[in-house]
Amino acid sequence: MTVSTSTTSRPSRAPAAGGRARALSEVPLPPPAWSRVTRKVFGHRGLAIGLVCVGLAVLIALFAPLLAPHDPYFQDISNRMVPPVWHDKGSWEHVLGTDKLGRDYLSRLIYGTRISLIIGLVAALISGVIGTTLGVLAGYFGGRVDAFISYIITTRLAMPVVLVALALASLTGGSLTTVIVLLGLLLWDRFAVVSRSVTQQLRDAEYVYAARTLGCSLPYILLREVLPNIAGALIVVITLEMAHAILLEATLSFLGMGVQPPLPSWGLMVAEGKAYMFFQPWVIAIPGVALFVLVLAINLLGDGLRDLNAPGGRH
Repeated sequence: MTVSTSTTSRPSRAPAAGGRARALSEVPLPPPAWSRVTRKVFGHRGLAIGLVCVGLAVLIALFAPLLAPHDPYFQDISNRMVPPVWHDKGSWEHVLGTDKLGRDYLSRLIYGTRISLIIGLVAALISGVIGTTLGVLAGYFGGRVDAFISYIITTRLAMPVVLVALALASLTGGSLTTVIVLLGLLLWDRFAVVSRSVTQQLRDAEYVYAARTLGCSLPYILLREVLPNIAGALIVVITLEMAHAILLEATLSFLGMGVQPPLPSWGLMVAEGKAYMFFQPWVIAIPGVALFVLVLAINLLGDGLRDLNAPGGRH
């Protein structure tokens, strides 16, 4: 009896390899980094609105000489208190009207954007340097250093900012430089609190231990290992303190202790128009709305950045 053996042919590997190659070629490539960032930013409604409004304000401030239809300092008494164009007696020559000295309101509003952004940004940077330095030192060293700096922070928090700024401005005299320096020296507490808290969490990280083991100097560890890892939280604080500084500048200018005439500060424009608020309410409504929109946009921007930096995102 013969047993017949049948041989089965093995399937060829070439088609499988070819199919695998085709499958790999059909896998979609991940989008580029800039596309993911753009989608993430504009997917957050508040962040997108704040970014667009702040971006427009920056462009207006940069190109103020090109956008302003008139000289913001030119006075024409014959055209004083001209109403905006939507009023019956309005004129397209002065779209937002004129003030009590005949100066074009739109031009002064445009140049006021530049003053507000300069004060907010420079004051936030000055206070950021002071507060971040104190907070990083307190969080990294701890012990007596932390106790001493915490006492300084507590003392600063017990001081009312507006009253202290008014007292110092009355002694030194109000001016643009004085307002920037005063606000920079008074608004550093939030930077110190945030940087101290984050540094306390990072000082025991593995990369900090590795830098110590390698014999890296203290400035190197603080500047190259600690500071870059707290930059995200500090950016959020900068936006919030910018809005705070702009509001405080408007308050000081309204009370006569901030930016002095003839500079077109929004707070000063409100102060100059308060005598006409019942008969020409637009003289305080226009700079007031501009101040409200700018501060709201900066706060939306800061809140959106905080959401993006939060673990897993937050809405």
